[in-house]
Amino acid sequence: MNAETTRADAAGDVLARLAQTIAARSGGDPAASYVARLLARAPEAALKKVGEEAAEFIMACKDAEHGTEHGERARVVAEAADLWFHMLVAMSRYDVEGADVLAELARREGLSGLDEKAARAR
Repeated sequence: MNAETTRADAAGDVLARLAQTIAARSGGDPAASYVARLLARAPEAALKKVGEEAAEFIMACKDAEHGTEHGERARVVAEAADLWFHMLVAMSRYDVEGADVLAELARREGLSGLDEKAARAR
């Protein structure tokens, strides 16, 4: 097993553990759990957070592109993590897991992005 495969496996493990945590907290007390609070007000609250986090990720990338801030890479990573987390919370409402998304990405692996997009348009 090479280092790239090991990292990918570890990333999948993190997503699986995070999905389990989200599932465990989804029916919890909204006063005691951020996940429970988002899902109790779902879908609006969870979806709104995805939009907010996507905008913050975009701004972090723009700042990094223009070099306007120290720690640009760290901020991009942090905002990406926030976005992924909130996407997982929102996806849980629709019974979609990170593993489902990873499977879809694996299905597309090796396909030209242009070919894959054209196939979806049919």
